[in-house]
Amino acid sequence: MHHCPYCGMKVKENESYCIKCGRQLPEDILMRLENRKEFNKFWYIPVAVFAFIVLSSGIYYVFMQNQIADAKDLYKKAEDVAMEGKFNKAEQLLEESLKNSKDFDQAELALNYVQKGIDIESDLKQANKLMKQQEFQQALSIIKDAENSIMNYEGAAVTELINTLTAKRNKIKIEQLKYKLGHDPSISELKTLVWEAEAVKTEEASKITGKIRNQIIDYTFSKASEQLNAKQFSDAAIIVEEGLKYAPDSEKLQSLKTTIDKEKIAFETAQRERIEQAINTAEKERAFNRNEAVKLVSVSLDNNQQGNIVVKGKVKSNATVSINTILVEYSLLTKDGKKYTSNEVYVYPDTLYPDETGKFEFTHYDIDKKDSDIKVQVDQINWYTD
Repeated sequence: MHHCPYCGMKVKENESYCIKCGRQLPEDILMRLENRKEFNKFWYIPVAVFAFIVLSSGIYYVFMQNQIADAKDLYKKAEDVAMEGKFNKAEQLLEESLKNSKDFDQAELALNYVQKGIDIESDLKQANKLMKQQEFQQALSIIKDAENSIMNYEGAAVTELINTLTAKRNKIKIEQLKYKLGHDPSISELKTLVWEAEAVKTEEASKITGKIRNQIIDYTFSKASEQLNAKQFSDAAIIVEEGLKYAPDSEKLQSLKTTIDKEKIAFETAQRERIEQAINTAEKERAFNRNEAVKLVSVSLDNNQQGNIVVKGKVKSNATVSINTILVEYSLLTKDGKKYTSNEVYVYPDTLYPDETGKFEFTHYDIDKKDSDIKVQVDQINWYTD
């Protein structure tokens, strides 16, 4: 393929001039075989432009890298002072950081957090003021809102601020507990306060919890002991069990619980024994009243003015209850001991009470003997108990 050696235009072998540049073609056909272009004396212009662009880009890149480095350095300093709770200083550093790098998203997020930290510092002061005014619930509400405002943030500075809020909340709760305890709370209120104190995980709160538990223990011990002394074992046990809910490790209440159980068993055993003894005593008493309640005090024979034999006597009630319808059975015997006759006679009065004496008397009109010829023998005495 033939070309114009001056402009590179394709030419035919028999052509003498280039149809593009108009220059005369060399007669040497070999010179027409090379594709040559005319040297451009302004070749350096695009090279210079390119070099300028590269240089400018490099300078800009270096500048931006310095800006980013400065922004990061400022961010790090802001992070350090934020950890110390110096949020106003941190805010200034972060604003400077964002001036150096507007697209520094991490700095933007940190700035939002620091601004919330500044607000929380104000909240802490307000909560402290309310605490001193004994407006505890309002103070706790402010702390809760502050905690909620940073719950979506993370990092060491956030953790430090949360710890500060937690410490303030615990302080407010402790002051609230002291206030309530200083106003003579009831036992029901103490039972609520012990859980509130236990929920605050500080050494001071732990001491308060111990004091409240001791009050509950003392109250429980006193009330349960009263019921124990009154032999109300079930009520005493219920009181102790209730107290152990709030002081499960109390040796004092555990010991009282054991004592109640033992006293209950001893009391019930004694009750059974007393009942058995009472039953036995009552049975013996009934047997005595049935068989040995009446004692013969005296019996004698006499003749009345008409010469009739009169049998007289006395009996005494040894019974533990009243007895009535006492019937004395006796026999009249001859001197040699043979039964002459027998008879029954009722004692008067009809009813005898314990240790009372009754009499009996019967006149025999059908016996023609002197009292010296016969003797009397009481065979049996019968009676009824009420």
